[in-house]
Amino acid sequence: MQKTKRLLAIEKIIAEENISSQDILLKKLKGKGIICTQATLSRNLRQIGAGRIPDGKGGYRYLMSDIPRSYRKITGKLQVLPAIQEIIDAKGLMVIRTLPGNASSTAYYIDNSGRFEIAGTIAGDDTILVIPRDGITIPQVHSCLEIVLPGLHDKVKNK
Repeated sequence: MQKTKRLLAIEKIIAEENISSQDILLKKLKGKGIICTQATLSRNLRQIGAGRIPDGKGGYRYLMSDIPRSYRKITGKLQVLPAIQEIIDAKGLMVIRTLPGNASSTAYYIDNSGRFEIAGTIAGDDTILVIPRDGITIPQVHSCLEIVLPGLHDKVKNK
């Protein structure tokens, strides 16, 4: 899916480089073989929650919002990563195993991350079912979760 590939590329470029304008971002995307218009890029930036902030040198740079405001208000900081124990791929769906009592808060965080790849989650006490949107592959869900929960795949290997 071209849109998914483009959105993931935009996030990766913004996370790794100091991007000050949409023109620069369009050129970086073109260098990766992704062609889009400025209007599409602008919509995509809004969709993924990227915005411009002062860079401290008199200019601006794009930055991803890392933790949803609603989650930050409730917890104050990200605490879900240590609770995740295992990730299992299952016929187009994903199962995440957590420590007992942690599935609901982890699923809440995933649901409120605003990611377009994930239609929703269903959580029990220690198990989460992650349901991707139509046309989204499991590798794309893995990439999405790595963005939502940085370091996830370093900590937990798919078993």
